[in-house]
Amino acid sequence: MKRKSVNKNKWSDHYTKQAKKDKYPARSVYKLQEIQSKHRIIKKNNKVLDLGCSPGSWLLYAAEQTGGNGKVVGIDLEPVSINLPPHVRTVKGDIFSVRTDATLMGNKYDVVLSDMAPATTGNKTVDAARSFELCREALSIARDILVSGGNFVCKIFQGEDFKLFSESVKKEFGNHRIFKPKSSRSQSREIYIIGIGKK
Repeated sequence: MKRKSVNKNKWSDHYTKQAKKDKYPARSVYKLQEIQSKHRIIKKNNKVLDLGCSPGSWLLYAAEQTGGNGKVVGIDLEPVSINLPPHVRTVKGDIFSVRTDATLMGNKYDVVLSDMAPATTGNKTVDAARSFELCREALSIARDILVSGGNFVCKIFQGEDFKLFSESVKKEFGNHRIFKPKSSRSQSREIYIIGIGKK
């Protein structure tokens, strides 16, 4: 058992060390990288909204994909302390009250990203239910601010509401995909729902 645990940690450390080498604050960047490589959800000059953006890896990667003529906006309860390119800005706030921010909701976006996760309790049912609530709000925001043809990426913990959320995304987009990145930890119950081409 001990040897198995060590091996898992080594695999985790591989991505953590690689992120440090590549100058990203967290290993989660490689999940978005895999999604982008497979589905090309972010294009040059796009406007991207990143929900739950701290510590900033997805912001940086999205900014690289949009280029300097694009725009990337992130929102999170936690501040983002890393240096960001000029075409990226962050808002410290709660996604459940984001609709009161006219500077965010007054714009249309090409892509909405959500790598949000709830504070976990260790109870899989409770954690999955909390994840579903975050995902439902992310989809609601995407429904309001995405341009026609826009794209959506959302992390969800697998639970009893997973199918319901997947079907909700399917209704809003021309195509939808379920994706488990190789860079996700093997024991993790997280999975990504991707909506391509908002109707």
